[in-house]
Amino acid sequence: MPQDCYPSTVTVKLDPSGRWFVSILVKDPSINPLPKTGKQLGIDVGITSLITTSNEEKVANPKQFNRLYKKLRRKQKALSRKTKGSNNRYKACLEVAQVYAQIKDARTDFLHKLTTKLVRDNDLIAIEDLAIKNMVKNHKLAKSISDASWGEFNRQLEYKCEWYGKKLVKIDRYFPSSKRCGNCGHIVDKLPLDIREWECPKCGTNHDRDINASHNILAAGLALRQRGLGGFPHSLLPNPFGVSVCGASVRPEESKSRKATALKQKPKS
Repeated sequence: MPQDCYPSTVTVKLDPSGRWFVSILVKDPSINPLPKTGKQLGIDVGITSLITTSNEEKVANPKQFNRLYKKLRRKQKALSRKTKGSNNRYKACLEVAQVYAQIKDARTDFLHKLTTKLVRDNDLIAIEDLAIKNMVKNHKLAKSISDASWGEFNRQLEYKCEWYGKKLVKIDRYFPSSKRCGNCGHIVDKLPLDIREWECPKCGTNHDRDINASHNILAAGLALRQRGLGGFPHSLLPNPFGVSVCGASVRPEESKSRKATALKQKPKS
């Protein structure tokens, strides 16, 4: 506990895996803003790459659930063979819960290390305000989205930015970050999720889908900060402001094409 801090609330909790936790709430006056770096970052979250940044860096999704799935299935099968109400079934339940706790702890630890580095290295971070609860209703993507823990990632970014004096800007979820060409501003109507690289039908620029989105997210975040609109521009549909991404206006073009030209994908090795 920090020096000269006194607990205001103490909470004792037993989790489903049989572990006891003691949470102590204190007000710590020693938390000071981090030094300014002069850097800004746009972040596009995903499934294959957990995040793609406007620095054109990709952080792989560790997929903690998949990593421990076989162990979890083995414990669940053992549980299904136990007699209800028996001590052996109780022990088997604990073993299943312990695997789930291991998955959760690994996710949380990874995200804490990642978000701390992002907040430490940047003065402003722009992300999309995604409707994650609605997105997990898609049964084909629900497991992958849940395993990626986008909600926890956003939660950690939000409170750490507040703690350490950094700015977090959330872009409207309807902003066409992926479908907009970061070079000329042209917006395509259709860009299916399976197209990871595309060519702008207007200027011919080749785009990595996620890197292009992160550039657009950063430009939109900077524009919102300049206009003093705060972090939740829900009234902006999709982007009625103009700043440049790679020298082009962010304002959507009136003319749109039906679809982008997909680049031929290299086979996975």
